[in-house]
Amino acid sequence: MKADLTFPPEMIRAIADEVAALLKPMLVSEPEIQDPIFTQEQLAVYLQVTERWVYERTRFNEIPFFKAGRLNRFRKSEIDRWIQGQSSPATAPAPSRIKIVR
Repeated sequence: MKADLTFPPEMIRAIADEVAALLKPMLVSEPEIQDPIFTQEQLAVYLQVTERWVYERTRFNEIPFFKAGRLNRFRKSEIDRWIQGQSSPATAPAPSRIKIVR
């Protein structure tokens, strides 16, 4: 016994459009945001320091960088990890400037 599965072309198109709309988000992803790469000048702006400070840190290998030819370049993700490693927690509460008089 065969089933008769003939549909009008409009219905087939509507079904195909609906299936395509449902599958599209799964098949086409947004382009990945790549890890930005900074120049020495851009890194200085990002860290709010001078270019000389950045140069000195790279000269003594104190900050993560890589060479692009002869130029120093910095991956934002590595710089952010480096910043996290540089953070030091407060060990004692800040002294109060308010004197309590009794």
